[in-house]
Amino acid sequence: MTIDLSADVGEGADDLPLFPLVTSISIACGAHAGDLATMERCVAEAARLGVAVGAHPGYPDAAGAGRRAVTISDAELTTTLVEQIEALREICGRYGVPLVHVKPHGALYNQAAVDASLAATIARAVRAVDPALRLVGLAGSALVSAASDAGLRGIAEAFADRRYLADGTLVPRGSTGALFTDPVEAAEQALALARGDPIATLDGDPMRVEAETLCLHADTPGALDNARLIRATLERAGIAIAPVGE
Repeated sequence: MTIDLSADVGEGADDLPLFPLVTSISIACGAHAGDLATMERCVAEAARLGVAVGAHPGYPDAAGAGRRAVTISDAELTTTLVEQIEALREICGRYGVPLVHVKPHGALYNQAAVDASLAATIARAVRAVDPALRLVGLAGSALVSAASDAGLRGIAEAFADRRYLADGTLVPRGSTGALFTDPVEAAEQALALARGDPIATLDGDPMRVEAETLCLHADTPGALDNARLIRATLERAGIAIAPVGE
């Protein structure tokens, strides 16, 4: 049994200490957070540690940290996504690091989970950059389906540090109980997800989530403690931790 352990990085948190604990990272590409210097610092550290690298593009909304829905045309969205991904890919090239995947950020990610048209636009933009790129989306979501429809490999993702609703979506940030700040609770959910066991939902019956990668957020309170205990718990259970495809 193998699972990828990933982190969303480059968004302003002190996240470099997380890198040795994960097997892949998704780096903010400057629109919702981050800048070229931060992107380069993350790529350099990933190269040093052998961590797989992906792009984490979002709506061009730094004021809202990419967590607000933005009214934008398909053409405008495609342009900004391509620009963001290409900016990171250029840095990766200088360090000899493959850009492996794309994972939309925040509101874009959550909207694309349930909006098939938006998901298709994202998938087309990713394919326009490189059809070999993998597209990461919420397990069971429209984004994973759109990846397959566009001829991309879709990677189903689950969250170790976020609570779920019974419909398979995430409890919205800002809602009571949206985040696990207790490392024990996060580790218990991570282990259940990796094993394919049912996890509790906030508003209904337990459910199973089939995923290839588990995400934790660098800006979650106690993120480093979460990551340490999650990794130790998975390893004690005999679960191999490796990037998707290895």
